[in-house]
Amino acid sequence: MIDASWWRGAVIYQIYPRSFLDTNGDGVGDLPGIIQRLDYVASLGVDAIWIAPFFRSPMADFGYDIADYRDVDPLFGTLEDFDRLLAKAHSLGLKVMIDQVLSHTSDQHAWFKASRESQDNAKSDWYVWADAKPDGSAPNNWLSIFGGSAWKWEPRRGQYYLHNFLSSQPDLNFHNPDVRAAVLDNVRFWLEKGVDGLRLDAINFCFHDRQLRDNPPKPKEKRVGRGFSADNPYAFQYHLYNNTQPENLDFLGELRHLLDRYPTAVTLGEISSEDSLATMAEYTRSHRLHMGYSFELLSSDFSAAYIRHTVEQLETQMHEGWPCWAISNHDVERVLTRWGNGNASPHLANLLTAMVCSLRGSVCVYQGEELGLTEAEVPFESLRDPYGIAFWPNFKGRDGCRTPMPWDDGTFAGFSQADPWLPIDETHKARAVAHQEANPDSVLQGFRRFMQWRSAQPALRWGDIRFLDTPEPVLAFVRSHEGEKVLAVFNLGKHAIDLDLALPKLDAARPLASHGLLQGSIDGHRLSMPGHSVLFARLVD
Repeated sequence: MIDASWWRGAVIYQIYPRSFLDTNGDGVGDLPGIIQRLDYVASLGVDAIWIAPFFRSPMADFGYDIADYRDVDPLFGTLEDFDRLLAKAHSLGLKVMIDQVLSHTSDQHAWFKASRESQDNAKSDWYVWADAKPDGSAPNNWLSIFGGSAWKWEPRRGQYYLHNFLSSQPDLNFHNPDVRAAVLDNVRFWLEKGVDGLRLDAINFCFHDRQLRDNPPKPKEKRVGRGFSADNPYAFQYHLYNNTQPENLDFLGELRHLLDRYPTAVTLGEISSEDSLATMAEYTRSHRLHMGYSFELLSSDFSAAYIRHTVEQLETQMHEGWPCWAISNHDVERVLTRWGNGNASPHLANLLTAMVCSLRGSVCVYQGEELGLTEAEVPFESLRDPYGIAFWPNFKGRDGCRTPMPWDDGTFAGFSQADPWLPIDETHKARAVAHQEANPDSVLQGFRRFMQWRSAQPALRWGDIRFLDTPEPVLAFVRSHEGEKVLAVFNLGKHAIDLDLALPKLDAARPLASHGLLQGSIDGHRLSMPGHSVLFARLVD
């Protein structure tokens, strides 16, 4: 029987291929390395993998600048390697999702090479071109996330082109129907290969304002970073015109129409807009994306109030769609450092996994979270991320969360036989897979126990969510599904706390065990919660 809704409540394990496992000794991870470790991934109890870009690319942004959407970069292997990966994953019961970067290409893509040559060639309108102002300056005030103007001069055409990211990542002109058709044809190529899902990078950046209106300034007190720091000039504007345009909704409908021909395939959109939660709700309405996720829980705020407010705000707006949550990925500081405040205990690591995997929605888990990895210290001279190099030292970039997976405590942590593309963090070796496999009390074994337990809890996978009033640092909610109600309580702090919970018939609740986490207890309506503990209990009506 085909399960077309496998993605609801799924745990999706994100693999950053450059840093997973190197099998050919060039210091960079590859597709054969993923194949070699798929048994390990399956043993985690996750439902799917999401593989970051492995397509042909000059690697200016490490694969998010694509030169050929239909081929594997030789750095990572071959199309045949991908076919083998897909077949093995499916044999292990793992779904496979891949990144699709639709809004922009590399400047080495054949489309852009043609487009830049003149204003009257067959691809001349495939990218966003604009004339200079009379004084020669850029067409408007739009800024790149990676710093500086979002416009670059092209002398061949005598015009500027738009790049919301690096200048080597020109934006496609989605107002052109030929561009949309070509983009969808590239997507179809991978769907025909049998991929189970698409993670859509920067999906709200596909369209720009046709009138090229200036973005208005943002007051200093309202400048916050979501995927960028608040001192980045990008935060100085309201981004009303360079992304999240109304025309994008029709394109999402076209994309969904294509996906509907592949009933088990799913879309997951990465959304970063002025109001990301509202955009998530809008983009996941019927006949658009299946799921959306934002940077809202990738922030530095680890208060129970913030997490509750974020989820409740989405719940009040998302009436049709399905959320996906992430607390780490390849673009932000690792969660155990970001939210741990110097405390990287195994209990906290497993608590964070349990918390995010108990929210309503699906979940993306970034490689290394199951080991409790902290942010790596990467010295400036070893940085590879152009974002970090540009904004050093106030923002150290994304390399600290991208260092290689530690498989053992050898010289290169079992990742490679050669110097890796990023240095191994020596503190990670003590958390290597080989060490944790042998320790029943390790973060890794705790991760596995929780995932196995969660898979048998329908309320946690598919249920509704209702938050309860609790003092900081306690987060509590009830998940309900088909008459079953599960109470979930998390002490986000390191100190023990006792509290009264105003919940009818709490004294009759049955605590749920076997999840492997540090457990709180119930006495009547009184909860006793050790530091970094959880409490799951089945409620009775």
